[in-house]
Parts: sequence; C-alpha cells; structure tokens
Amino acid sequence: MEDYAWVIEYMPSGHADALRREPAVQLLGTRFFTLLEATITPSANIVMGQKVCVGKEGRKEVSHIKGRIKYEELTGGAREFLPAMIKKAIAERESDFVGFINTAKPISIRVHTLDLLPGIGKKNMESILRERDVKPFESFVDIHTRVPTLADPIGVFVHRIMSELEGKEKYYLFTKPPFVPRFGPR
Repeated sequence: MEDYAWVIEYMPSGHADALRREPAVQLLGTRFFTLLEATITPSANIVMGQKVCVGKEGRKEVSHIKGRIKYEELTGGAREFLPAMIKKAIAERESDFVGFINTAKPISIRVHTLDLLPGIGKKNMESILRERDVKPFESFVDIHTRVPTLADPIGVFVHRIMSELEGKEKYYLFTKPPFVPRFGPR
C-alpha cells in the first residue's frame, strides 16, 4: 500500500467523459510506483510533481482514492510527465536502488536479476559483480565511476520501471503486476 504519491496529472474539471465532473489527479506511488487516480479536496492547491499523502491517515489534498489504474488509462500529459517523476523517485530512494545492485542474485542457472535491467548486458553485469565483490557500491556516482561503461545507472531503472508499468515484462522487480480479475471478464 502506498502512503505517499506524486501528482503526475491534475484535472481541475475531472475527466471530460465522466458523468460526475469533479477535480481529480493521477498519481505515482512513491514506494511501489503504483498508478492511482483520486479526487481532491475543494481547498487543495495542486501542483504537478507535488508529493501528497494517500495513506489512510493524514490526507490533506486527496479526498478519495478512486483506485489503481493501468498505464493505458493515464492521460497523455501524465504519460509524458511519468518518466521524470520516476527518475525523481529513484533519486530520492537512491540507497534502495544501489542496494538492489549490491544484492541482486541469479534467478536461474542462465539468468541473473541484473540481466533483467535494460542496458546492463553481459560485460556490464560481470563488471558490476566483480566490483561489488571488492566493495559494495555506495551511490549511483560510485556505480558510474567503477563501471564507466554503464552510462546512466538511474536511466536503467527508469526504463525498467516504465516497461513494468506498461505491462511489457514477465518479472516485476519494482512495481506490482497490473490487476487481473480472478474470474476473467464478465
């Protein structure tokens, strides 16, 4: 469950096709990168990129969480703004992602978790594994310094999270899989 989220779209009049037109926001959760839609309180002053409380306690701007939404349900503006907010989220949680690099393990005999990150490749993966055995990485700058062929460590994670949110991945490393009804469509 998400306690906080970033505003990636603000719709002061709600959805154009909605029966009940009320101010709404589309949000990106800070912990699991959950895509949410919510209504806002009448007194809320909403700014794109603003961090808001979405947990049960302490909400000021958010009135009601309508629910989880799929990538396809995001507005065009939200889709454009999403990568920048994911990058911001990763930078804010740098130690979690550096820790992921430091602790990633093989999934099977042939596949390593690092293989699932775009742009890593076999040579970069071998360099990462060799370097982290010498000394665990401390930051993204440390990763880039010690594995210079990995141009943009943050970009690797942004690309992977975007791909997971779009539903293109078999394994979900950083997000929760899209909701699938248990009993199929009705």
